Amino acid sequence: MTLDHIGIVVKSLEEGILQWTEIFGYNQMTEQVINTLQQTKVVFMSKENSLQVKLIEPLNENSPIFNFANKGGGLHHLCFRTQNLENALSQLKEKRNEIRIIVHPQPGEAFENELIAFALAKNNLNIEFIDTEKRAKMLKHE
Repeated sequence: MTLDHIGIVVKSLEEGILQWTEIFGYNQMTEQVINTLQQTKVVFMSKENSLQVKLIEPLNENSPIFNFANKGGGLHHLCFRTQNLENALSQLKEKRNEIRIIVHPQPGEAFENELIAFALAKNNLNIEFIDTEKRAKMLKHE
């Protein structure tokens, strides 16, 4: 498993994009993608020789991150990319005292509907798992 990206909850994608561009030198690498299951909008940001950042804004008050965003947002999850999602989740099931799966594999719109899963690890660490490098709605840079 390798660390693929970090997920950051923001109240506004526009403000988050501005912050990550002006302060940290990142560039927007995707258009906004709607995650219908989580009721969120996401954008990936990138910077050479650095981890990607996924900015996440709630679409409405039905989003599970709505209250978190209204309290200022912040670190939401770490995402690990695996060779095979199903195999990785099977291995995690053996570590029940350390980590538990909270969202079983489902299509992720931000990953061109490739499967994603979430788990909760000790110390309240929210982990996303993917086995793809795909990103939906990539921007074309000249």
